[in-house]
Amino acid sequence: MQFTETHSEGLQRVFKIVVPAAELQQRLDAKIEEVRPRMRINGFRPGKVPASHVRKLYGPSMLQEIINGEVDAATKKALQDGALRVASQPDLQLESDMEKVFAGQADFAFNLNVELIPEFEPVDPATISMERLVAPVADSQVDEALEQIAKANRTFEEKDAAAEDGDALTIDFLGKIDGVAFEGGQAEKASVVIGSNQFIPGFEDGLKGLKKGDEKVISVKFPEAYAAENLKGKDATFDIVVHEVRAPKETVIDDELAKKLGMESIDAVKTALRGRIESEHTAQSRTRAKRALFDQLEAAHEFPLPPAMVEQEFQQIWRQIEADKAAGSLDSSDVGKSDDELRAEYRKIAERRVKLGLVLAEIGRRSSIDVTNEEVSQAVMQQARQYPGQERQIFEIYQKNPQLLAQLRAPIFEEKTVDYILELAKVSNKTVDRETLFADPED
Repeated sequence: MQFTETHSEGLQRVFKIVVPAAELQQRLDAKIEEVRPRMRINGFRPGKVPASHVRKLYGPSMLQEIINGEVDAATKKALQDGALRVASQPDLQLESDMEKVFAGQADFAFNLNVELIPEFEPVDPATISMERLVAPVADSQVDEALEQIAKANRTFEEKDAAAEDGDALTIDFLGKIDGVAFEGGQAEKASVVIGSNQFIPGFEDGLKGLKKGDEKVISVKFPEAYAAENLKGKDATFDIVVHEVRAPKETVIDDELAKKLGMESIDAVKTALRGRIESEHTAQSRTRAKRALFDQLEAAHEFPLPPAMVEQEFQQIWRQIEADKAAGSLDSSDVGKSDDELRAEYRKIAERRVKLGLVLAEIGRRSSIDVTNEEVSQAVMQQARQYPGQERQIFEIYQKNPQLLAQLRAPIFEEKTVDYILELAKVSNKTVDRETLFADPED
């Protein structure tokens, strides 16, 4: 094997590998002689199959196996001899006419293109200073959550009066566009609570003032961001028939309500609610802290990004964008933007993700942060629990697919590295209210 580095610029390396035809044929001859004594082919005595006959029957497949081995050996040599840390799978480009190679008339030659992980000095976590937002749980938040539960568990009683906000109606409706009924716009004896905002804008308000037995035609307009493509922004009418109007009964917040919820007392419900809200605050506080940390890490590092890694990340993001567009669920901030605008914005996001991923990987590598098999197994168990009755199959899928296991390792590694950095960084807590904690930082 002849091994030559032909290009070295930035993060790109190109190696030219040539395996002479004579060398390939020698290896093929040796392989044939190795297996020939053990071969049994009709028409020949055991172990007496001529080498020429073995070459005719199995020569191409044997030579392909030899060539694959040369490619693997060349790849390992390129990475080991140069102590290279590759950013993506090396790209192989053939130079030879493979028909002539298999015929023994040409050398096997190919180029190995390698993209490297950039070398850089990561920031010392101990030099990072940042503020972490924290929000205590106010009694009013617990009371509000309890009221929402009481509201969700309220009962209704029939009334012989006009419907108003908060009332529940049982209705038939038939939706039409330009006088023609459209698919999915019809229901019989549907329950609608005025003010629940479960229907498109204008629909529930149009029911106000109606009584049992009333009929009415409501005019509405579907939102531009509506899920169904054929209904976006369309004017529509709904033929309404009211079967029943019911008024909400006041729900008493007491131990009886708690028992309906499966709890011993209303105090136990409040304790559970406080714990749930505290968990929400803790999770949001960490999310905000991570974002602030990532902003600092991004600003503190400047190095070239591997183009293939950025492109791979961008394509993954863009596939999701196209899926969202097809489903009519594109983020409201992206609605109305051209593909060129979206591509430019999301390529920047891809670059940020790659950059932060490399920074975290380097800090984790230098700090010997690792993901244990036990941690991966626990992550697989969490995935399996999402498919009751199919846990065994899910375990087998992950065991047979290293790529899926790698997808589980990545977020675990990220969280452990973030924890490591935050432990060493100078982090001060700032007490804020819930609204501030959950506000969009960009706003």
